[in-house]
Amino acid sequence: MSRKDKYTKPEVVVITGASAGVGRAVAREFGKRGSNVALLARGEDGLRAAQREVIELGGKAEIYKADVSDPAQVEKAAEKIEKQFGPIDIWINNAMNSVFSPISEMQPEDYKRVTEVTYLGYVYGALSALKRMKPRDKGKIIFVGSALAYRGIPLQSAYCAAKHAIAGFYDSLRSELIHDKSNVKVSIIHLPAMNTPQFSWVKSRLPNKPKPMGRIYQPEVAAKAIVYAADYDRREIQVGLPTVEAILGDKIAPWFMDWWLGKKGYQGQQTDEPESPDRCDNLYEPVPGDHGPHGIFEKDAHAFSPQTWLTLNRGKALLTVGGIISGVLLVRKLFDLKMKENISQAGY
Repeated sequence: MSRKDKYTKPEVVVITGASAGVGRAVAREFGKRGSNVALLARGEDGLRAAQREVIELGGKAEIYKADVSDPAQVEKAAEKIEKQFGPIDIWINNAMNSVFSPISEMQPEDYKRVTEVTYLGYVYGALSALKRMKPRDKGKIIFVGSALAYRGIPLQSAYCAAKHAIAGFYDSLRSELIHDKSNVKVSIIHLPAMNTPQFSWVKSRLPNKPKPMGRIYQPEVAAKAIVYAADYDRREIQVGLPTVEAILGDKIAPWFMDWWLGKKGYQGQQTDEPESPDRCDNLYEPVPGDHGPHGIFEKDAHAFSPQTWLTLNRGKALLTVGGIISGVLLVRKLFDLKMKENISQAGY
């Protein structure tokens, strides 16, 4: 079903973690569509900048300062959004935080905070969205997941565990909605390494500055997949070939993934530059300023993923492949006919 078939007015879209990174890129995409965008995050500087961008791109936007780890703040924001914009059509759970640290150096409060934001923040968002969507029997909830929801890696145990929890919650929710014959739809989008500002502000106990591991993509690659999921009922979208490889690799040979990540996972998540002891982090408070969607790995980040394009355009891809095969078969048939004609004329 196309967007035009679903919406006769600008859709109302809620984005958590909208002040920077993937959430900021998603806000821009919905701004281009002329949507009414509700921007949720803790950092006011980034929220106001995102609001300006959405408006400049043709949409409407309001900001709602909220810490998604607090269900009361999430619910209060949802109430305000529906008073200002009307019924929520799309709710995108995207807010996250993390800690880069060996498990032996982690503190109990680190796990508590990451779990409250990165996992429970999604639960609270889903509950507020369902409270409004289920009685209307209409709406879409999108969960921004990760390849790390399938395959944990060293130095990010709290984040990996939270993403695993999101996947489990999502499976349960989708099954229940099917049981209820509900027209509320859900999708989960699993992402690879992204060039977002989180690596400059996430709490870290590593000796060197953290970096994304493996092939890095710009946040716009993820944003396009998330916006696509708002329009189409896809159960799951895996963004980027590394995501597919990680998921398949863990299914086929988890023992090898354990060994390989044990050998490569530490060095692969750190630059050669020593970390500053005075570094600020956003675990409990936002880092001031507008940080935008992109991080510091511009020269290494890819703005296009062939795998993602094929995933989002599989109908076109199948038609193209079918057309090529039909063309080859037609040429082959014409060639055979010509050969038979030549043989006949030669008198064989």
